Formats: sequence, structure tokens, C-alpha cells
Amino acid sequence: MFDIQNYASFVGAILVFQLIPGPGTLAILNATARNGVAAGLGAVMGTLLGDMVYMVAAVLGLAALMHAEPALFLGLQWFGAAYLAWMGLQLLRKPIPDVSAAPESRKSSWVYFRQAFAVSLTNPKVVLFFVAFFPLFLRADASSLTLGVMMAHVTLLSFLYQAALVLVGNAVARKLSRLPWVRQLATRAAGAALLAFGVKLAFDNR
Repeated sequence: MFDIQNYASFVGAILVFQLIPGPGTLAILNATARNGVAAGLGAVMGTLLGDMVYMVAAVLGLAALMHAEPALFLGLQWFGAAYLAWMGLQLLRKPIPDVSAAPESRKSSWVYFRQAFAVSLTNPKVVLFFVAFFPLFLRADASSLTLGVMMAHVTLLSFLYQAALVLVGNAVARKLSRLPWVRQLATRAAGAALLAFGVKLAFDNR
């Protein structure tokens, strides 16, 4: 179908990839818990745009450039590790709100869009994933439009999954809104996870 080889496996692989939690997932859930559905959807769009940048880069041959210039790839990896670690530390250092404190101020979904977009761009290995992933499902006689169709599949399925994640996350957040310690625990857990992602990426650079 669509000149894609093993179409069912292609779709299944995309869904499995979405189920693996990563920095983008944390950014989406964090935005949803803080400012609701609009903020969560803003984070979703930021994550999708970041993935699209890497998919286009993969198609245009950025991966080949990275292999030819290892210093460039290494520099992007260290930047990504530092940014993720910085975001994690900010969440870990966030003051613990008092039970009687006023609700967190509303922020524009644009703020969470930018944050999620930045988080999505902190892992340059994604471009190598797409370079390795797409050829597995390309037919020998595929047209030049096949890669575009494959990118559209990734984007659409990612959006559906992440939008559902926002709706479920918002429902849970509303029920737990009267339990500040749960919100604080979630913030600390997100910070620790982001910090862990940054440290892991840094060790992978060695």
C-alpha cells in the first residue's frame, strides 16, 4: 500500500515507537498537568514539529553530513544532554507550593509549544533512527513520493496517540488537582527523568 513494503508492520512499528516514553512524552504530560488541554496540545504540536524537522533532515541527507563531520554530531549530542539536564534541574529545584497557595498562573500554549519543540530537538540521534527506519519499508520500485507518504503516516499516528495522551492526562490531573503533593511528586519525577535522559545521552557521547 502506498508503495510501502510490509505496510501493517510499518504502522505497527510507528505505534510501538510512540509507546516508548521519552522527553517529548514528559513535556506533553507536564504541560497538560500544569495548564490543561490547550497547553498539552501546544506541546504536542511542538513535539511533532521537532520530529518533522528530523524526518526532513533525514530525507535531505543530514545524517550523511553527520557521519562525514563527527564533531558536528558530537556537538549536537552534548548540547542536547546539557539542555535536558538543565530542564530536569529546574523542575527538581522548583519550590514546593503550599497547600493553600493559589493555582499556578495560566500560560499560553505557545510557551509549551516552544518548550516541547526545544526538547524534541535535543536528541539528534532521532535523525539516524529515521534514516535506518524508512528504508526497511521501502519497495524497490517505490516512487519519489513514498518517503513523503511515510512521513505523513508518522506525523498523523503520532498526533493521534499524543492527543489521546493529553486527554487522558488532563482527566487524571483534574481529579488530582486537590492533592498538591501528587502534583509535586509528578514534577519531581519529571525532573529526575529529564535529568536521567540528559546524563544517559552524555554517557553515550563518550
